[in-house]
Amino acid sequence: MREGFDEHPINPLPPVVWLLALPVILGELAFGLGQAGFAGELARGWRLDALQRYAFAPDIFRAMLDQNIWPWHHVLRIVSYPFVHGSFTHALMVLVFILALGKMVGELFSLPAVLAVFFGSAIAGAVVYALVPGTQAAIYGGYPAVYGLVGAFTWILWTRLGMAHANRARAFTLIGFLLGIQLVFGLLFGARPDWIADVTGAGAGFAICFLVAPGGWRRALERLRQR
Repeated sequence: MREGFDEHPINPLPPVVWLLALPVILGELAFGLGQAGFAGELARGWRLDALQRYAFAPDIFRAMLDQNIWPWHHVLRIVSYPFVHGSFTHALMVLVFILALGKMVGELFSLPAVLAVFFGSAIAGAVVYALVPGTQAAIYGGYPAVYGLVGAFTWILWTRLGMAHANRARAFTLIGFLLGIQLVFGLLFGARPDWIADVTGAGAGFAICFLVAPGGWRRALERLRQR
């Protein structure tokens, strides 16, 4: 047998990537079949029904906070909204981020660490969005969570540049590029306030790495001692 003949033509993805991607994939398959009429007329409204049930509504969150009453089906929204999307294209873009960034982060971080980054960023993005006065539109889709993965990837680059005694600011190029694209689209098509959740997700993903990344807290303490 030739050397390397039995190697995988495509590098396998870490299990955590499939764990995060499969709910989106299965959901889009169900929505697609429903829209095509394979499950009856009522199934054509499955996407809208999912958005109504699982999107994060800031007004509901503020009401729960004011009354200190936390119904589980509304609390669930804070972790379920990254898995429901407004369209197939919306879901596809999020999947690209999950597969690409999830692979890069998942190959270095443990499964619990990646989940902490993903869901921690989603939760932070939703909470900050809800606490900003005037936000009313519900948010849905995985962008705040995948921006958290961008933050984790930035942390990896930031750490490596520091070990090489290079300019750490270069690590933030990807975040700056993505935010720049968002700004251009906002100027062209009208800005939506959900960018608040995206930016918060990126910052949260970066910060969470200091707690969950391999050696993250130790490196943070070493940096503090050097100052």
